[in-house]
Amino acid sequence: MAFCLGLAIVSSFAAQAQEPMPLALNQAIDLSLQNSKQLKVNRARIEAATGQLKHALDNRLPDVKVSGAYMFLTSPNIDLKTGGDGGSSTAFPKPNQAMYGMASLNMPLYSGLRIRYGIESAKFLEKAAEADADYSKEEVVLNTINAYCNLYKSISAVRLVKENLNQSQQRDKDFSNLEKNGLMARNDLLKAQLQTSNIELALVNAENNLKLATVSLNLMMGLPEQTALQPDTTGFDHTLTAETIDSYEQQALHNRKDIEALVQRRKAAGAELNAAKGEYYPSIGLTGGYAAGYIPKLLTATNIVNIGVGVQYNLGSLWKAKSGIATAQANEKEIAASQEMLNDNIRLQINKAYLNFLSAQKRIEVQGKSVINATENYRITRNKHENNLVTTTELLDANVALLESKIALEEAKADIVVAYNSLLEQAGILTANQTHK
Repeated sequence: MAFCLGLAIVSSFAAQAQEPMPLALNQAIDLSLQNSKQLKVNRARIEAATGQLKHALDNRLPDVKVSGAYMFLTSPNIDLKTGGDGGSSTAFPKPNQAMYGMASLNMPLYSGLRIRYGIESAKFLEKAAEADADYSKEEVVLNTINAYCNLYKSISAVRLVKENLNQSQQRDKDFSNLEKNGLMARNDLLKAQLQTSNIELALVNAENNLKLATVSLNLMMGLPEQTALQPDTTGFDHTLTAETIDSYEQQALHNRKDIEALVQRRKAAGAELNAAKGEYYPSIGLTGGYAAGYIPKLLTATNIVNIGVGVQYNLGSLWKAKSGIATAQANEKEIAASQEMLNDNIRLQINKAYLNFLSAQKRIEVQGKSVINATENYRITRNKHENNLVTTTELLDANVALLESKIALEEAKADIVVAYNSLLEQAGILTANQTHK
């Protein structure tokens, strides 16, 4: 369904090449998950781990070997002595070729549990690769949300700067008429025109940022770089609330996929340790074979069958296996220490993400008040300016303050969305939260 959604979006863009493509956040996430290069790499790693598991399972199957040969023989000089001391020689066939064929089977019955623990290790490593892929999926979702919010901020900045530029250009016309009629000093007109020029430069920068934000999100979604996008702005006006830090820490311990990956790798290390200890034990296998041979005029042998049980023990394992066991033990200890480090880092990351979210909440509140205050300040300053009670510089400063407060508010609306989803990502519940929307 997600793939069909992507085709529909691309087809819609092709039909309306010049119109911005409406894009909801969940659509952007779906497309990013479909086209993520990192997730493709992870899928390949899962396939490799699955291949290693199949290889480990194949070790339980018997080894069957078939061999044969045809040999050309030179004429041998054979003098076969029979009878007494002065015996007589007997004519002996002189074969010039020989052929033989052999088949052997070795079915492992016991190998010091090396096969069993090798299979267990491969299974755990496969699960670890799957957990890594799920963790990367959380990162892809968060990066998409971040890019989507950057696009929203860039579009908002362009819109607000354009509105301010139109107002500034109209003010320049009004001031020009006042200057012509001798009601305004030329210096004040020049100040206003200079601010208009600065706003034009600000618009160029804002439009460049918008282009970069668009390219970034398009690349994530696998769309053409220059596809014009129109994000859904309704989601940026919702009130977001967070649970307690303890709640997120507990959820992280149960849901973080990087924790799950380390758990599986630690289990794999334990299985590898047991496999290394298995070197101390003998290998027992069921053996069987069939052989046939033919030497013209001399020998014909068929139906030579053997079956039995073979035991093999490498005495060198008594001293050689110790190094393998020590390596496996060190690997297990390293993974255990990595788990403890990861748990501490997760707690720190969640605390940081939680404080960032609270700061973003406060910023929304402060910037909302700033816009109200800046709007009222500009209204009062403009009225005073019309009555020659304040200078043109004060009017222009009030205008700049109003523009900056509006842009800051739009940025705060996007930043709190990023902060909230970053908190969910640190708790390992971002993907699940998105799928439930």
